Amino acid sequence: MLTKRIIPCLDVRDGRVVKGTKFEQIRDVDNPVRLAEFYSDNGADELVFYDITASYEGRALFTDILRETASRVFIPLTVGGGINSVEDFDRVLKCGADKVSVNSGAIRNPDLITGAAQKYGSQCVVLSVDAKRVGGQFRVFSHGGRVDTGLDALKWIRDGISRGAGEIVLNSIDTDGVKNGFDIEMLRAVTEISSVPVVASGGAGSAKDFVTLFQKVPGVDAGLAASIFHFGEVQIPELKNLLAEKNIPVRRRVFP
Repeated sequence: MLTKRIIPCLDVRDGRVVKGTKFEQIRDVDNPVRLAEFYSDNGADELVFYDITASYEGRALFTDILRETASRVFIPLTVGGGINSVEDFDRVLKCGADKVSVNSGAIRNPDLITGAAQKYGSQCVVLSVDAKRVGGQFRVFSHGGRVDTGLDALKWIRDGISRGAGEIVLNSIDTDGVKNGFDIEMLRAVTEISSVPVVASGGAGSAKDFVTLFQKVPGVDAGLAASIFHFGEVQIPELKNLLAEKNIPVRRRVFP
């Protein structure tokens, strides 16, 4: 059985890690390089970096922070924000990313997924989907959750996979930062139609929420969270110990 991954998410704005609730009420957290090193040293399986205002501001994703992080951290890095072309993939991968996350850029130009997958392989292409309930439908939002695209999330995910996306990160705007648990309903719907790994994002408030996630949605491959890790509410070694006790397979180091 494949091990479940635990992935801290670093939302970066103006060179700092920040965190909000339902994509709003943003507050400062820490230096991204220092935080990335901490997570790497403490058992994180991967890291996700999002430049959360790159698409909204119409600029290229940060590269200086990425280069410094990649030189110090030796677990896989997924990087997203302002990815609008295959050239952006090339730039980010050359800075040290292992995978590149696309969201708004792929919505504007779905062929971006196809072109990147053909050039770099599906394993490098992560389709990040910010979804929210609208009129009984899971609707895709873009530009950091600011713009309702009108796209049905399940149809968009199917399309992205058919174009070559090798992983899906599902960000539930409804549960983001609320800390009442992952969006089980939405995740079940996505894992039922996905043929590639699915990463759950949005809503973790305790270690038990990860247990619930993996028990109720066994098709989910990883749990991603931000604030509970950033503010020390959950420590990754203790979380992995708990998951192992519940017979949920995780990759563990020997921690005191």
